Amino acid sequence: MRSDMITLKQMRHALAVAEQASFRKAAESCALSQSALSSSITEMERLLGFKVFERDNRRVLVTGMGKVMLAKARGIVTDAADLVSLVDQVRTPLSGPMSIGVIPTIAPYLLPVILPTLEDSHPNLQLTIDEDQSRPLVDRVLAGQLDTAIVALPYDCSGLLTFPFWDEDFYYVVHRDDADVVGGFIDLERIELSRLMLLNEGHCLKDHALAVCGLSSEERVSTRGTSLSTLIQLVMGRFGSTLVPEIALPHLVANNPDLSFARLNEEGPHRSLAFAVRTNYPGLHNIEHLKVLLRERLLDMRQCLVDGSEKTNTMFEIN
Repeated sequence: MRSDMITLKQMRHALAVAEQASFRKAAESCALSQSALSSSITEMERLLGFKVFERDNRRVLVTGMGKVMLAKARGIVTDAADLVSLVDQVRTPLSGPMSIGVIPTIAPYLLPVILPTLEDSHPNLQLTIDEDQSRPLVDRVLAGQLDTAIVALPYDCSGLLTFPFWDEDFYYVVHRDDADVVGGFIDLERIELSRLMLLNEGHCLKDHALAVCGLSSEERVSTRGTSLSTLIQLVMGRFGSTLVPEIALPHLVANNPDLSFARLNEEGPHRSLAFAVRTNYPGLHNIEHLKVLLRERLLDMRQCLVDGSEKTNTMFEIN
């Protein structure tokens, strides 16, 4: 190796300093002494021929050339990590580390379905799960900070590949004393829109629900909840009605005697669940395996809804 080339380790150290805006904090995150980290950065700057950081006793700033260098370094470090991941994952599907982001209107309902299966069938999978809204997750996949994200389509995933694995419709949920709705379908015309409660701005589920109903955010629809659980509690308090995706029914609605629900009778599917990955992500075979597992478990869940509440409760029991 040429002695005048900067190393991946030096790039990682520089990225840590930029992220933490502190040599001390960066050293801690890299499990190094501050002097060792500083020496690594100084040597890297010598090889580059320009300063990446301006620093004094109070702050650390990235120079103009440093910003250009760090952007390229970030891509190189991501590609190197993908290469290592490829070597590990080709040997055995769904083994080794894997990071997945999941949006809040999917995570609480999907994870109890799939995690026990993954633990039993793929014990060597080292899964890290982050829950966040769609935009931050998509950005983190693009930046190489997550391997993949489970999002709900339609959504702008420009620059990424999407692999749908589940289509579902929305269900109208109302207090049993407020409407005669039990199973079956309900037409949009029967819904009192002024009492329809949806999630607050920033949740793609709200946008999907408005689109299905042919509404805009300016129309008379209440946005009261930061989660589907909150909306269901409001419905139980008879503050209005709401729409929930099929995946959430067994957890939130199906066995609650205070609630009635019916499938929204609008052309579907109303949303599709999908994996979003980088175009050059080396673990696509893992995504294919996960797609099959998730679809099988979700089909079981759908059948449980058809068969009755007793089987649904058993399926979703969490030890």
